[in-house]
Amino acid sequence: MSNLQNPPALNSTSHLDFWDNALGVFSRELSPQQFKTWIQPLRLLSFEESDRSLTVGAPNRFKLDWIKKTFADRFQEIASQYFGTPINVSFVLAQEASSPTTTPQTNREAESGVMLAIPDSESGISVEEQSFEIEDHSKLNPNLTFETFVTGKANQLARAASIQVAHNPGTSYNPMFLYGGVGLGKTHLIHAIGNHLLKEKPNARIRYIHAEQYVSDVVRAYQQKAFDRFKRYYHSLDLLLIDDIQFFSGKSRTQEEFFYAFEALLSNKSQVIITSDTYPKEMAGIDDRLISRFDSGLTVAIEPPELEMRVAILMKKAAGEGIAISEDVAFFVAKHLRSNVRELEGALRKILAFVRFHGRDVTIDVAKTALKDLLTIQNRQISVENIQKVVADFYSIKVADMYSKKRPANIARPRQIAMFMAKELTQKSLPEIGELFGGRDHTTVLHAVRKIADERAHDSQLNHEIHVIEQTLKA
Repeated sequence: MSNLQNPPALNSTSHLDFWDNALGVFSRELSPQQFKTWIQPLRLLSFEESDRSLTVGAPNRFKLDWIKKTFADRFQEIASQYFGTPINVSFVLAQEASSPTTTPQTNREAESGVMLAIPDSESGISVEEQSFEIEDHSKLNPNLTFETFVTGKANQLARAASIQVAHNPGTSYNPMFLYGGVGLGKTHLIHAIGNHLLKEKPNARIRYIHAEQYVSDVVRAYQQKAFDRFKRYYHSLDLLLIDDIQFFSGKSRTQEEFFYAFEALLSNKSQVIITSDTYPKEMAGIDDRLISRFDSGLTVAIEPPELEMRVAILMKKAAGEGIAISEDVAFFVAKHLRSNVRELEGALRKILAFVRFHGRDVTIDVAKTALKDLLTIQNRQISVENIQKVVADFYSIKVADMYSKKRPANIARPRQIAMFMAKELTQKSLPEIGELFGGRDHTTVLHAVRKIADERAHDSQLNHEIHVIEQTLKA
């Protein structure tokens, strides 16, 4: 990220240059909507030269929690690379930092960060008014197409369904609901659908919107008494792509308006595509009638990418950066990083920044050096013993059952899953894994690994369970 031969000192001007640099990095790494929603509202509040720390302010508690969870590590990495030394980046509520007496926001709808006054039972705050406007353009990212989407077993059904919808909007799979963890390609696919339709029908009315922005539009329409205009716009679309709908949780007025928009669009044979991190029936704080509508079309899961797909993603992303990496290097990185595409991209950025800064070729040793901190964390967190405990807890059996000779199905299957994950997530050999599972022969472990790998390829429920266990291990 930073190829500075002489990293700047942390002083009264360099931290401002760093902030411009960081914003530039995030604007390239995120979609325009993601950047506008999460990064643009942040403010660099202060710096302390003595302890080499920077403080960043978020506009509300909701954004603060999400930034800490999703982007804190990347901010830390950018700062440390920019200044050439470890920098402590902390995040606080901007209003608390600037005015300790500021009354906390209590309006749940205003958790979106929109500064508005709403005279309603769901409000209770007084903030800056804005004129009601809706950006009447698609907000599609032209780089997110079917051609740039890397396909594998984990996402082939979702991609096939998306292509079908792109060719037959409003008739095939309406609505379509894509769900899966962060960084698995949901946003890429819905942009690809929009870009395909826009190419086929340039006059089509298409809108990509993050759920939080939709909440903002509802809030503003309510405050400005502009619901007629709001409804005319959203009800007249040919294609509505709404991302991360779990952000509607607990926002009753937003859900009510979306329900009306949803019904109007489907009656007009307009296509609605929704993404979430959760299966519809498992979403909390969402009205039952909405969940019923979401479940009435096609619901498709996107799973974490398998090894071969992770390798293909790395090689394609590296080629896009103008640097070729060998399959050996790609397999090494993919073997250690499994959760999502975003994690892979972050690791690749670290490697590319390292080789550009030091003028080195991309080798496995170079990759190990560039990712040493990340690999240390991975190795420290995941052990065979941890896997056994988490799997046992997940399937409600005793840890001792992992080592026992018992063979009932409710014990044998979790044991096989634990063996499979031990092979996938650790560097242990088959004999070493067998020894840790009660002295079993390596052929028993190999049978379990092959069996679970084969079942995972066509059993979405098993795939989902393994993904949940992996996330628990890495938490």
